[in-house]
Amino acid sequence: MEYFRFGKGDRPLVILPGISVRSVLVDAKVIADQYRDMAEIFNIFVMDRRLDMPEKYCVREMARDTAEAMQALGLKDVCLFGASQGGMIAMTIAAEHPELVRRLAVGSSSACVTREQYRGLEEWAELAREKDAEALYMSFGEKIYPPAVFEQYRQVFLIAAKMATERDLERFVILAEGTEGFDITADLKRIKCPVLVTGSLDDAVLGPDSAPLIAEALKGVTDAELYMYDGYGHDSFDTAPDYRDRLTEFFLRV
Repeated sequence: MEYFRFGKGDRPLVILPGISVRSVLVDAKVIADQYRDMAEIFNIFVMDRRLDMPEKYCVREMARDTAEAMQALGLKDVCLFGASQGGMIAMTIAAEHPELVRRLAVGSSSACVTREQYRGLEEWAELAREKDAEALYMSFGEKIYPPAVFEQYRQVFLIAAKMATERDLERFVILAEGTEGFDITADLKRIKCPVLVTGSLDDAVLGPDSAPLIAEALKGVTDAELYMYDGYGHDSFDTAPDYRDRLTEFFLRV
């Protein structure tokens, strides 16, 4: 499992990104720049998915492998942030390995992937199976970003599509199919650390109800709070200008 680390702080922060066509390491410099303010406070680990993925690889298995990687790195009692599919993995780790997580933040994710939610992922997987990288990137960008942001990055997506390899597309299919049937709702009660749940009213991937449902399931179980964005799309964890400030405040809260 590949990862990259940056930051000057002594507080460990593990970031689990959402589903992507190419390895997150491709964007390591961009991500480090996005989180440069937090890097003054935290020792940040951004973790990708397992390299040698089996053909069938569900979210719970992704969580198991990520937890093992964290343990191998000597990470425990961390601040854990998971976005989208990364949020599904993060919730699973917090439920099954409470000793690893001090505080948990979940962005634009779902505790139970419904058939309707999976339909969009299934469409992406089909484009990847057809090796139509350009159509995949265009559909992906249109769904995760607000229209104005997508238009701003349209050319970036087109360039990225040309760089996607056949292996990248096969990897994407495995990751997308791994979300089918995911449901950790019953296990959320095992999460004992404080949790910040964020979502978007205009989330075109998992819908606006997913985040509130997570927060509702955690009510009475642990200290959980919900914040909903509007106008920033599914990818609000990248597009909302105050997102990283919100994470920092939550992770540093006594």
